[in-house]
Amino acid sequence: MQVLVVGGSGFLGREIVRQSRASGHAVTATYHSAGALTSGPDWLQVDIRDRDDVMSLARAVHPDVVINAAYLQSDWAATADGGAHVAFAAAAVGARLVHVSSDVVFSGEAVTYDETCLPDPVSPYGAAKAAAETAVKGIAPDGIIARTSLILGDGDSPTEQLVHAVASGSGGLLFSDEVRCPVHVTDLASALIELAGSSHHGVHHVAGADAMSRYELGVLIARRDGLDEAALPQGLRAATAMRGPIDVRLDSTMTQAKLRTPLRGARAFLAT
Repeated sequence: MQVLVVGGSGFLGREIVRQSRASGHAVTATYHSAGALTSGPDWLQVDIRDRDDVMSLARAVHPDVVINAAYLQSDWAATADGGAHVAFAAAAVGARLVHVSSDVVFSGEAVTYDETCLPDPVSPYGAAKAAAETAVKGIAPDGIIARTSLILGDGDSPTEQLVHAVASGSGGLLFSDEVRCPVHVTDLASALIELAGSSHHGVHHVAGADAMSRYELGVLIARRDGLDEAALPQGLRAATAMRGPIDVRLDSTMTQAKLRTPLRGARAFLAT
């Protein structure tokens, strides 16, 4: 299978590339500014905000599957327009699309959300992600929209690096009221590749089994990594002017029932 990983230089993208190659798939991966990270796959520089650039990429590679893991939180054009451009390109060459979305498409008002829930974003990034989902549904209805949550690894994710910085006294705090369902990057990448090779379509929730606050998550990371958990300052997200949902819990039960890949909770994969 020829796999095109859009955003292959990102944290999630790198793991999708690694697992796809390990499974024997031919892999082409893209980067925007970070550059090619390994010598394994074919690396191509692409700006997904440029529709012609994305279309040229798809026609050159002619993939069987396109996994869009591109991520640029502060850029509407990259998130919303870029998502549409990738969907158009995948459809043009007959490729199956797996589009990675986010729990920020929800406001948090309902707290728990399954795959039947409609987006109601309250932040610009959430609105851009929701717009991309709408585009994908119309352009590639046979594809997958995979909503996920905080993505962790084995010490190298942005969330884990933040906890280390906070524990060292570099400033900042961890919110005790901001709740998500963290997922391990290896579980998420495996699930996305599995969905790509399946006959499923539509919205799927691919998040971890445990809902927890960023502070609780920070304590688990500190324990695993031998940090002083007492040094982790906590506060309330509700007391800040930050925009976006506070408590969003993705219910992945329906998706997990379709998958061989276990979507472990953070209490399991962070166990010391």
